[in-house]
Amino acid sequence: MEPVSRSRLQLTRIIVKLLIYGVPTVMILVPLVSFLAYSLLEQKNGALTGSLTLANYAGFFAGSYLKVFLGTLKLAFFVALVALVFGYIISYLIWRLEGSARYLLLLLSALPLVMNYVVKIYAMRSILGYSGFLNSLLLSLGIIDVPSRLFIFNQTAVMIAMAVIYLPFGILPIFLALDRIPPSLIAAAADLGAKPGRTFFTIVLPLSLPGSIAGALFVMVIAIGDYLTPQMVGGSEGFTFGRAIWSQFGMAFNWPLGAALAVVLLVAVIAIIGLASLVSRIGRVK
Repeated sequence: MEPVSRSRLQLTRIIVKLLIYGVPTVMILVPLVSFLAYSLLEQKNGALTGSLTLANYAGFFAGSYLKVFLGTLKLAFFVALVALVFGYIISYLIWRLEGSARYLLLLLSALPLVMNYVVKIYAMRSILGYSGFLNSLLLSLGIIDVPSRLFIFNQTAVMIAMAVIYLPFGILPIFLALDRIPPSLIAAAADLGAKPGRTFFTIVLPLSLPGSIAGALFVMVIAIGDYLTPQMVGGSEGFTFGRAIWSQFGMAFNWPLGAALAVVLLVAVIAIIGLASLVSRIGRVK
């Protein structure tokens, strides 16, 4: 190969690598850096002064935002816990099937992921609403005498809606954790006389739990930044940290404070992702 052709080939490879790796990196880093820069700017009377300050971060710790943030963490934790428990049950039942039925049910469980998010929220409102399916069912069973507002426009409604909407995100990683378990281990346990219950608690659960926890933490990451579900299902009582960030950008027009709150949320999300990665790496089946 001639030196000119070789240099052109190397240049082409460099350009292709820059397009593949460089462009996405820039598109991710530039917004993050801009948020960080905005969070350090001072704003007075609705205008940026150009001065650098940490007052926006101090406002997070000194005001009510810290309480809202901790409440959102608690909410996201319960959503992740529900996804872990019910997702594990569903994934385990699917995993125990054989043949095409296993993957057919797995596909059906993943179908809600392709549905429009707003449509799913309205579906949850029609179920949890004052005149919704859940209240109608409780009335017909005689459990309540009048429709209850317990399931709509509060934190309970937000938690239920998020848990149902994000359940498929928990099912898939949990199923993958179960599917990575070598069948030879289960067969060996059966050959040694272990009953199904003992096989589950000594082999299946320990080997699948780290991956399942990682999946639950992934659900927690999605839930912690959600602002649309609390907005449409939670009402005034379903105020979350995501809604606080949105209000600073969309209503108060205090971009520096909103950017500081977004940076705090980003740090929390990175910490959760790091924890999920650590748990998954520790429990990976060699």
